[in-house]
Amino acid sequence: MTATAQHGTGDEAFRRLGELAFSAGVAAAVQTAARLRVPDVLDDDPLPVEKLAEKVGLDAHRLYRLLRTLTSYGVFVEPQPRHFAHTDVSVLLREDHPQSLRAIVLWVGSPWTWQSWPRLEDALRSGESVIPRVFGKDFYTYLKEDAPADEKVFAQAMTESSIRSSAAVAEALDLSTAATLVDIGGGQGHLLRTLLRHNPHLHGVLFDLETVVPGAYEELREGGELGSRTRILGGNCLESVPVDADVYVLKNLLDWPDDFSVAVLRNIRAAARPGARVVVVDSLVDAHPDEMTITTALDLFLLLNMGGQKHSRGEFEALYARAGIEVTGVTSAPGTLPRLHLVEGRIQAAG
Repeated sequence: MTATAQHGTGDEAFRRLGELAFSAGVAAAVQTAARLRVPDVLDDDPLPVEKLAEKVGLDAHRLYRLLRTLTSYGVFVEPQPRHFAHTDVSVLLREDHPQSLRAIVLWVGSPWTWQSWPRLEDALRSGESVIPRVFGKDFYTYLKEDAPADEKVFAQAMTESSIRSSAAVAEALDLSTAATLVDIGGGQGHLLRTLLRHNPHLHGVLFDLETVVPGAYEELREGGELGSRTRILGGNCLESVPVDADVYVLKNLLDWPDDFSVAVLRNIRAAARPGARVVVVDSLVDAHPDEMTITTALDLFLLLNMGGQKHSRGEFEALYARAGIEVTGVTSAPGTLPRLHLVEGRIQAAG
């Protein structure tokens, strides 16, 4: 039986495949609307496209063509001809929205991505990042030296992600018996700040690169609201984790090639005392099907930019095992998208 005979060729199949084939254009339209700040200049009431065009400095007819495309995908609505209004989707592109996704949308559409996606087959065949072949240097060096604007957008995107997810992680992570916690690769410290506020008995360490920790939130610094309970430490977790703590948290960090991830876990094991907990906070590629349209695409994105990946639960268990850490359970943090899961392990006594 042929594939055509088996599955049919209904209109829905044609439409769906056509949408997928043109999805790069839709992504570009969303990113362009964000860069033009169309969602930011559109308030609660519908506005005519001419007024919107005046606000963003664009020809009205060409802006209409952009908004017509986005409206057909439910990003905006057109309540009357050539007038546009917000939807629950478009408001998330506003910079001032408390759950804004603007920086994340701009990050996944940064200029380097449009040069990298056509090389996906190369990445699949080699299992390596395509960035050195495109730009002549590794991903983070490229951002720092050649694309500082993209590096800034990346930092903003990570902050947006933390703002949306930290409260959910704090609710899901039981720290009632812990006295000390280190947030490895914690950036500015949004998650640590949230965990300390949620657990008044807790002391924390913010551990990240020497170039990153100077940007830590004022509340975590000496004299700040949480300064008396916080230590800020610079270093490279791929080299060592020189911290003795009850709980080691790694949020969205172990997305590197697996050998790097195992190295970090082994460095934790070398520093930790028996009984210490290791909690990886990340999305899973084998979670609920509703999550997988994002997590599986993000998995390919990580392959392109640094030869990394998202993991299934079983793959995380294998990483822990390679590092000599026992997995004790997996819980989820409701209210995050893609949903974050807490993969927890415990350091065993030597021997």
